[in-house]
Amino acid sequence: MFSHITLGIDDFAKAEPFYDAIMAVLGHPVLMQHPQGKAWGELTGPKLFIGPAFDGAPARAGNGNHAAFIAASRAQVDAFHAAALANGGSGEGAPGLRPHYHPNYYGAYVRDPEGNKLQAVCHSAAG
Repeated sequence: MFSHITLGIDDFAKAEPFYDAIMAVLGHPVLMQHPQGKAWGELTGPKLFIGPAFDGAPARAGNGNHAAFIAASRAQVDAFHAAALANGGSGEGAPGLRPHYHPNYYGAYVRDPEGNKLQAVCHSAAG
């Protein structure tokens, strides 16, 4: 459905270890890197880019926006949340079922070091 998501960050030194940790947990390889930015994913599949805002103005986290990543299992959602918190992120919703979305919806929400809201979600009952 989408090609890529780009999240603006101002402090690459803080953001890089955070994103390296959560992308590794979710199994997304580094695709490319430059001195102030990085991308994870596959060349012909969905990708995540981080870096400074293209217009040169300070990056700002959006209110009401978040990027959600598919997790293969509930354990992977738990590991995503733990990796985020251990690498400078903050919690926005602990791992758990959210049956108001659907009976097997298991997700966790975090904020990156710059305030961008992220989620990992597993839709499987086998979790």
